[in-house]
Amino acid sequence: MVKKSQKNNSLYDAYRDRLMFPIIDIRKNIIGFGGRTLVDARAKYINSPESLIYYKSNNIYGVNNLQNAARKNKIILVEGYMDVISLSNYGIDYCVASLGTSLTNEQAKLISRYSKNIYICYDGDNAGIKAAERAMEIFSEINIDPYTVRIPDGLDPDDYVKKYGKESFDNLLENALNPILYKYGNLVNSYDLKDIDQKVEFLEKITVILS
Repeated sequence: MVKKSQKNNSLYDAYRDRLMFPIIDIRKNIIGFGGRTLVDARAKYINSPESLIYYKSNNIYGVNNLQNAARKNKIILVEGYMDVISLSNYGIDYCVASLGTSLTNEQAKLISRYSKNIYICYDGDNAGIKAAERAMEIFSEINIDPYTVRIPDGLDPDDYVKKYGKESFDNLLENALNPILYKYGNLVNSYDLKDIDQKVEFLEKITVILS
């Protein structure tokens, strides 16, 4: 949490004016930090650099929830720290987040040790949709077909549960889609099927998915 200045070797607070999120491993050790700015800083988040004890591709945020996931036989994968915290505050205490921009194979294997019943619940914007499809492919490599939760209006899980409450979020889980239906929906929304050229391209892509 402290860095040394290159100018005069003095020490300074690397996370000043930030809300801190400790990153904990499965042995309950703090191995790193994420810091979200509380002011108008250029970088919204600053994270610990990788080190001998912290390798983000092998760890996830919210490991305290893994035991709950094992008991309930389901786990929700979200994108950010605040998603994990907000959902947990509403009693949905079986969610974790990947560290970094995308899920890794090592993280998928770690999650699957606690439950094979996995729900991907990324942000509802275009970036979240693409990230969800990448995560589906990674889980597929370890023979898991996760469900995917569609969050309307481009919201993230944090905003959605605060706006609509736990019952509405539970309804989203109940209507989660398997990989084929999720990809099909994304394709349908990407093309104007009244246009013959777009319809042909759509049919070519959906054939690949179905095959």
